[in-house]
Parts: sequence; C-alpha cells; structure tokens
Amino acid sequence: MFIDQTKIQIKAGDGGNGAVSFRREKYVAAGGPDGGDGGRGGNVVFRVDRGCNTLLAFRYKHHFSAARGGDGGGSKFHGANGEDLVILVPPGTLIRDAESGKVIHDMSEDGGADYTACRGGRGGWGNRHFATPTRQVPMFAKNGTRGEEREVVLELKMLADVGIIGYPSVGKSSILARISAARPKIADYHFTTLSPNLGVVRTGGEQGFVAADIPGLIEGAADGAGLGHAFLRHIDRCRLLWHVVDISCFEGRDPVEDVKVIDAELARYSPELAGRPQLMVANKTDALDRNAVDIPAFERFARESGRELFYVSAATGEGLDALLRRTAELLRELPPMKVYEQEYQPEDAYVGGGRETVIRRENDTFYVEGEWLRNLMGQINFSDYESLSFFQRVLQRSGVFEALEAKGCRDGHTVSIYDFVFDYVR
Repeated sequence: MFIDQTKIQIKAGDGGNGAVSFRREKYVAAGGPDGGDGGRGGNVVFRVDRGCNTLLAFRYKHHFSAARGGDGGGSKFHGANGEDLVILVPPGTLIRDAESGKVIHDMSEDGGADYTACRGGRGGWGNRHFATPTRQVPMFAKNGTRGEEREVVLELKMLADVGIIGYPSVGKSSILARISAARPKIADYHFTTLSPNLGVVRTGGEQGFVAADIPGLIEGAADGAGLGHAFLRHIDRCRLLWHVVDISCFEGRDPVEDVKVIDAELARYSPELAGRPQLMVANKTDALDRNAVDIPAFERFARESGRELFYVSAATGEGLDALLRRTAELLRELPPMKVYEQEYQPEDAYVGGGRETVIRRENDTFYVEGEWLRNLMGQINFSDYESLSFFQRVLQRSGVFEALEAKGCRDGHTVSIYDFVFDYVR
C-alpha cells in the first residue's frame, strides 16, 4: 500500500527532577546539600531512510514519545539523559505544522541530514546549587522542564528529476519500465498504475537521473477527479516533465486536446509547476496510422507551445535513446531540485524565555496559566518558606501581580495557578 500523507503527534522527553539530599557520612554530623541534577529528556529526531518510499509505517501508529530524563540522587548523582527517539521517513518528506500547514522542515535539505523536531526538557537542579552562606540547608530543588510537543503532518514529495505525466493508458509505465529497472504494473486498462513509481535511468558511465511515473491525470484532477489529484504533489520537485501522449489515437482521443487538458490541470494545481520545462513524448509510434492522425497539426501545436517533440515506442524502444540524451543535456542546465524553505517558527517554551501568560476570571476566582508557569511550578517546594518566597519574587518580576490587578483582582479574591490556590493580598 502506498501512503504519502499522515498526521502524527510527537513529544520529547521531560527532564528529570533534581534531588533534595544532604551529605551523611560517619564523623560528619551535618554535611552540606549534595542533591544531584536530573537528566535531559530525549529529543525527537527525524532521519531519512534511503530504502523507503512510502509512509506506510505510520498507518497505525500516530503517537511518538521520547524517553524521560532520570531523576537526580544523593552524592551529586546525575540522572541519566533520556534516549533520543529516531523516526525514519522516506527521502523527500516534508514536515508541516498540523494547524497552520506551514513547512517546518524539508528532509531533503542538507542532503537529508537528521532534524530535531522536538527538544527534550532540561534536567532540574539538585539542592546543592541553591546553597549560599545564608541558606546552608536548602530544602528544595528544581523539577525538570517539560519536553516540547506538537502535532505534525508528514507529506511525501518524491525526489525525481523527471516527472512522466499524461492521460491514463498512454504508456507512461511502459516507458519507465523500458528505460530503467523499475517494474510497474502494466495492463491494457485505465488506472492500472495506482501509485507513483520511481526508476533510475542510466545515461552513460556514472551519469543518470531519476524518473517518476505519475498516474491518473485526467480532466478535473486538481479538484479530485481520477487518481492524479492524490499524486500531483510528487511532481512538485521535478525539474523537467515528459508530457506523454498516445499518438496512435487508438482510443479515439485527440492528443492535442489531451495536452491542453493536462496543462490546465497543472496550472490550476500550481502555476509554478505548469511553467516547468516540458518535452512532448509521442508514444506508440509502432501502432501509428498516419492516415488517421493529423500529424502536421500535432507538430504545429508542439512548436507553438514551445515543446521539443520526440516520437517514441515503448514497445520497440524506437526514439528513446534520443529522448534520454536530450533529457540529460537539459538536466545539466536546469536549476537543482526544489527544496522547501522553513515557513513555521515554533514558539520557544519557557526554556527559551517565552513569558506568555493567560488570565481568566470566573466570579471571584482568577485563573493564571502559561507554559512557563507550569514549568516554574515544578521547581517550587510550597512547604518551604524560602522556595515560596522565590516563587513570589518571580511572579512579581514577571508582571503577574500587575496583570491580575489590571483584570480587577483585589484583596480577598482567590488566585489559582494550576494546583496552587491562595487569597490575593497586596
């Protein structure tokens, strides 16, 4: 089964908590704090799998989580770092933000290098970091911060230099099978090909290119007709298009009208794609009846549309060598394959300095929320006076109290910050 688009949920590991611990040894009556730090949470990393050409692995699994960092311990014991989660995807996969649809990363960028989509949370500090000359017995430590989490769409856009397009049954798959080692299904009925096929074409020595047979383009494909609408994305990266027509007119269709229809569908889908260089490939010359086809009109149309015309036969191999030579020449001159630039800038969590705070009022209770506050709450020991004072100072410096008063909060009102509830006193 061919799957080229899926939605998944990814979450990096949370950081481990710091430890509250004190040195206890023989002959040492009151050792100082020695709480160790928590480990870093694991990252979520995407990696290209060169041997894969479909997103089938994501058909049933849609949630992926990296390992949590280990908690710190006594004697300055540092918690273990969480193991990264590596997700394998086929070459050419786009990672998009599920909500906005914007491109987060193109896995063909930098040659398909690994990409870290979600970073693990930082490990919390142990209480040994909070010892001062005036605070020699800190009874609190920091909890680890939460790992990043987001919903993404994986979209496969095949990495092919040449896209083979045209109406069903014009011989696209037969041409690909003739010029490469690809073995697509070939039969004498429409929509035989149900998914794009890739083939590596050798043009001498180490030279060559990758061709993709794109199935099912018919009138209305851009609106969902036929099969082509599902696979138009796979020619987005192609540098050159072969527009194949059945010059034998065996099914009674006009090759000129076929080309015009497919051109219109490409323009509706993507004007940029419609403007890519094209070679006209007139297939099935072995079955051509020149008395039944207006060859001069067809050649005149090819000239007027600015396309070079090649007569070929997938059955006999006639004309294919000339087509391949010209294709190799053009590919040496054309710009490199399209790489999608990043459009989406993920918002930094509290780790990165984000300070977005939401305050809502329900009767006489004010609810304060924010990702940075959620992380901060895990670092506070509310039974310890010094830790509670630190919490109050952070709220003051961050403008939370000022924002509460701007919303109408006064003495005696109740403030709820997640699980911590208190009466507001200025």
